[in-house]
Amino acid sequence: MKDIYESPLNSRYSSKEMKYIFSPDFKFRTWRRLWIALAESEKELGLNITEEQINELKQFKDDINYEVAEAREKETRHDVMAHIFAYGQQCPTAKPIIHLGATSCYVGDNTDIIIMTEGLKLIKKKLVNLLERLAKFCDEYKALPCLGFTHYQAAQPTTVGKRASLWLQDVMLDYYAVENQLENMRLLGSKGTTGTQASFVELFDGDDEKIKQLDKKIAEKMGFKSCFAVSGQTYSRKVDFNVLSVLSGIAQSASKFSCDMRLLQHMKELEEPFEKTQVGSSAMAYKRNPMRSERITSLSRYVICDLTNPAMTAATQWLERTLDDSANKRISVAEGFLATDAILELYINIVDAIVVYPKMIEKRLLSELPFMATENILMEAVKRGGDRQLLHEKIRVHSMEAGKVVKVEGGENDLIDRIAADASFGMTKEEIMSVMKPENYIGRAPKQVEEFLENEIYPILKANEDLLGINVEINV
Repeated sequence: MKDIYESPLNSRYSSKEMKYIFSPDFKFRTWRRLWIALAESEKELGLNITEEQINELKQFKDDINYEVAEAREKETRHDVMAHIFAYGQQCPTAKPIIHLGATSCYVGDNTDIIIMTEGLKLIKKKLVNLLERLAKFCDEYKALPCLGFTHYQAAQPTTVGKRASLWLQDVMLDYYAVENQLENMRLLGSKGTTGTQASFVELFDGDDEKIKQLDKKIAEKMGFKSCFAVSGQTYSRKVDFNVLSVLSGIAQSASKFSCDMRLLQHMKELEEPFEKTQVGSSAMAYKRNPMRSERITSLSRYVICDLTNPAMTAATQWLERTLDDSANKRISVAEGFLATDAILELYINIVDAIVVYPKMIEKRLLSELPFMATENILMEAVKRGGDRQLLHEKIRVHSMEAGKVVKVEGGENDLIDRIAADASFGMTKEEIMSVMKPENYIGRAPKQVEEFLENEIYPILKANEDLLGINVEINV
C-alpha cells in the first residue's frame, strides 16, 4: 500500500530470509513450539498431561488461526493471552494445559532469544561467504603494487591484495564475534513471574530436581545447551546489548571498507559494479557514483547508533522487570538485524565484481615513487663512492624543487631527471630507473597475504563449507 509508511529496511534493503526470521509468523510458530516443549517436558516429569493432548498441540503448531487471535487481542489487549485462546480453540482437549505454570515471558523472551539466534546464524552464513569472496580478491591482487597512504597522504607502497587483507581481517574478527555470541546464547527457560519458579514448586510439589530438569528439557527440545541459571521475569537485557554489539562491529568493518572504496573510486583505482543501464546522476550523465558503498556507509551508521538502544534498555530495567523495554526492543533489535543483513548483501555484491584499474594504480604509484626511492638511490650512489652527507643534502634540495614543480606549477615529477643530471650521484637515468621497480618497495606484502589466507582464512572456510555458495541480489 502506497499510502502507509513502510520501513525501507523491509521494502528496499533486507533479504527475504532475514525478514522472515523477524516476521510475526515465525514468532507465533515459535510460541507454539515452546508451548509444546513445555507440555512435553511437564508430561515427562510426571504431570497429568496426556499423549493425546501433546499430539493435538503438534497437529496445529503451524496452522495458526490468526483471525481468532487478532480479534481476541483487541478485547484483551494482551497478545499472549490472545494466542493461548486461539490455540485452545483449535485444541480443545489440550486447552487446559497450554502455558501451564508459565508467564508471558516464557514465550516472549524465549522466542526473542531464538529469533536472535537464527538471525545470527544467517549473519554468520553471509560473513563466511564474504570471507570467501574477499579471500579470492586478496589472493588475485596480492602482488599488484599500489600507493599506500597514511593520514591520506602518500606513504610507502603496499599491494592491492594486502590492502584488501585489512578488510578481510576485520570480517574475520566479526566472524569470531558471531561464533562466540552463538556459543553463549541461552534460553530464559520457564522461571515464572519474578524468576523464582514458584508456580513450578506448586506444580511439582516442591520437587527441586524435577523443577531443575524442566529448564534442561525445554532447552534441549528447542536446540539450546542450557537456560540462564537466574533471572527476574525476563532474561538480562544485556544479552540484547551483546548481540547488537556484534552487529555494530560488523557495521564498523563494512563502513571502513565502503569508505575506502569511495576514496579509491574517486582516484579511479577501484570501482564498484555499475550496470549498463544504471544512472549516476540526474544532471551529470557521465557520473558513476559509488552508490552501493555509500549505502553501506549510511546503513552502517544506523546500526552503530542503534547500539545505544539496548544499552539504555539494559541500564534502566527496574528490579525483577519493567515494560519500558518492549516497544524499544521490537524496533531496535529487529531493525539492527535487518540493516546488518542489508549491509552484508551489499558488501558481498560489491566484492563479487570490483573493477580494478592497474594502469591508473601504476600511474599514481609512479608519480610518487621517485620520492620514496631516494633512500635506495642514495645508498647506491654511496656504494659508487659518493659522500653520503653531501648526497643527502642534494636529494633534499632536488626533492623540494621537484615538489614545487608538481604542486605549484602543475607539472610532472622530474626528480629522477634532476638526480640523473647531477654528476655527484654518478648514475644514469637508466640505472636510477632500475632502482625504481615498484615491486622492490612492497616488502613482504604478497607473502603476508599468502600466510594470512593459509593460516587463518582457509581453515574457517573449510570448517564452513556447507554455508558457501549463496547468491545475493540488490533490489535497488
